[in-house]
This record gives sequence, structure tokens and C-alpha cells, in this order.
Amino acid sequence: MFSTKRVFIALTLFILFTAYWYNNDKKEPTDNQYVTRAIERGDIVQTISANGTLSPVVLVNVGTQVSGTVSKLHVDFNDQVEIGQVLAELDPALLQAQLQQSEANFLNAQVTHRIIASKLRRHKTLKEQGFISYEALDIIEQELDAARAQISVSKAQVERDRANLNYSIIKSPISGVVIARDVDIGQTVAANFQTPILFQIAKDLRQMQINISVAEADIGQLHIDQPINFTVDAFQQRTFSGTVKQVRLNPTIQENVVTYNVVAMVANTDGALLPGMTANINFVVDQRENVLRVPNAALRYQPKDIEIKPSNQPVIYQLAQGRPAPIQVTTGISDGNFSQIISEQVQAGDPVIVREQSDKKDAERKFRIRMF
Repeated sequence: MFSTKRVFIALTLFILFTAYWYNNDKKEPTDNQYVTRAIERGDIVQTISANGTLSPVVLVNVGTQVSGTVSKLHVDFNDQVEIGQVLAELDPALLQAQLQQSEANFLNAQVTHRIIASKLRRHKTLKEQGFISYEALDIIEQELDAARAQISVSKAQVERDRANLNYSIIKSPISGVVIARDVDIGQTVAANFQTPILFQIAKDLRQMQINISVAEADIGQLHIDQPINFTVDAFQQRTFSGTVKQVRLNPTIQENVVTYNVVAMVANTDGALLPGMTANINFVVDQRENVLRVPNAALRYQPKDIEIKPSNQPVIYQLAQGRPAPIQVTTGISDGNFSQIISEQVQAGDPVIVREQSDKKDAERKFRIRMF
């Protein structure tokens, strides 16, 4: 009996507590169930987001046309260079020996030519005196022509070997800054199959470009000279700007996803931007200044206890006698957070509902009941 009495008392207290909590929750003012935001005037910038990589406008890969061992290095990373400045030198020993051999062959061809020319003059004299035939004179003339040809071949070989010797001195083709150095002293470079890259030189880092990959759904909204805003991870609080220079027609298809490459020009007067940085880009598609704007949450809000009629026109809700009242509006551009309101039914300062507080209370009520 004592145990039954305790159960009865506990059950009575639980019922009284539940009734008190439920009635107290019901007494809460209706207006406090809704969170509102005022319609305001401000600027709206509609953008398209994308990612890209910063790179110099002109980047030259400096290589070598001859093989050899690097004997001297005259520049390093980040060095400023001028056009024609010596960057590196290859060991010229083998190239010098080859040039000397070609020069000797050239001298030998010149001597051979002089001997045959002298021989031809003597044969002409003998022919005039009738001691030799026309056929013998023709043979000497053919030998002289072959000697002239050999002189030309030897001279060309000398010029080629002299050019190869000059190529052993690597010079800068442009004025700029050394971005990369891919060679060290003592390293052997081979130019038999392809030209090895020794240095990368950027012409001018004060002007850079961004190579941007844009989805095909957004490419139709981009055009030449369109402004962009972007940030980089190194300066997250700073916003940089630029303009679209080129929308390339060649698509990239990867796993049935089509993207296009867009090139944007960026001023880098203070040198803060570096090659290879990842840019988080916003293309400015459209912008409006000092217009009525409403939070997008107000356009997404739908009351729970009101039957909603299907409509193709956006609807916002205001409080009327403590209940949500729908207002059909016409919207303009959106920046993801706010949307432009073109309708005259609302004015700046009018409160609109963005969400309900009751959502949280219902969740708490259900949670408490489950706990019991």
C-alpha cells in the first residue's frame, strides 16, 4: 500500500508539472514566435563564383640547344635580369675542339681548291699546245667544281660549330625576374631529343593573369572587360580586382563535365600576388545601387499553419494581428544573401518574417516528453 501511494503521488506531480509547463508555454505572446528583419536600402552585386591560378602574363622557358656540363651559374631565384644577360655557361672544351677541327677542314678544302685551280691553268696551256685532249681538261674542271663545293661545305660546318660554341653561353631572351632555376653547377644537360629547361623567366610581375575554369552553365554570362573580384589565401581580408581579357572557345571535358578557360588580367603593382596562388573569384554579372532589398530567408519562409496557394510569384510575409500575412512581390537580382524588391507594396523599414521561434520550442517540447 505504501508503494502504491508513492506511485500515485509521483504520477499526480508529473501531471501537474506537465499541465503547468504546457499552459505557461501557451501564454507566450504570439508576436515573439516570429523572427523579423526590416526591408532596407542598399547595394546588391550579383556574382558567379569560380577558382583560378595566378601566373605571369609572359613566362619564358630558357633552355639550351647543345649538350654539356654546367660550369658556371650567374643568376639565382628571384634575380632581376636584362635581355642578353648571361645566365649560365656550359663547359666549352668539346665544342671548341669540334670548331678547331672544322676550321682545319675548311683550310684543307681551300688548299685543295688552289692546287686544282693551278693544275687547271697548266692543263689549259697544254691543251692550247695540243698535248692533251678535251676530255682531260673536262676532268680537271670537274675536280675544281668539287673543290669549290667542298669549301662551301667546310665553311658551313665552321659556322655551325661556332654557333654551337656560342650556344654554350646561356643568355636571357627577355628582361624580367627569374622564377625558377632547374640546374646546378656540375649537372650535365642533354639536348639530343628535347630542349631541357634551365630557367623560367617572367617578363613583368606587375601585371599578372588568372587562368579560370568556368562551368558551362555560367559561361554565357561572361564577356570581355567584365570586372572580377577575388581573394587569395595569403591575404584573406584583402579583395583584389581585375577584368576578363579572354573567354577561350576550346572546352575541357572531364567525366562529362564541360568547363571553359577564362583569362583575366590583374594589376600587381605592390607585388603581393605571386605566381601559382589560388584565386577565389567572383565575376560581377550585375549590380544595383541603393535599391530595396530583402533577406533571401524571407523569400524562403513558409508558415506552417497557413494553407499556401501555388503561385509563380515570390511571396514574403508580414505580421498582421499576430499572424503571417502574405504579400506577393517582384524580385530583381540577388547576391545570395539579399534579393532586390521591385514591387511598390513594401517600403524600406517594413518588417518581414524570416523564420519562426516555435520551431525551436516544438523541438524542445518533443525532447522533454521523450525524456519522461
